[in-house]
Amino acid sequence: QVQVAESGGGLVQPGGSLRLACRVSGRTVSTYAVGWFRQAPGKERGVVAGMSWDGRRTTTADPVKGRFTISKDNAENTVYLQMNSLKPEDTAVYYCKVDQYPHGLFHPSSRGIWGQGTQVTVSS
Repeated sequence: QVQVAESGGGLVQPGGSLRLACRVSGRTVSTYAVGWFRQAPGKERGVVAGMSWDGRRTTTADPVKGRFTISKDNAENTVYLQMNSLKPEDTAVYYCKVDQYPHGLFHPSSRGIWGQGTQVTVSS
């Protein structure tokens, strides 16, 4: 059974940094596209960043471009989201998704396995 578990969220001041981790078991992230999404209170869940199965292609949403970076460590079977220069509007629950099928390019609406999310709060 595939399990996805996010960690690394918390409270951070504006301008600060956090690194989220998405640990995957039951599936090797080296073979699947992965992505990070977020949902703020009262808003729909939206994509933050994504990566193709081979890591060659990444995409980042405009509001976080230049500040957030997605990466994955195949040896650790973990996907990361490095978040720098955080703003109050980045406050949300952050979710990780691993694609259902292997060897795909990242697409926000592709079927996948989701984690439970981790809360990120940016506030002074």
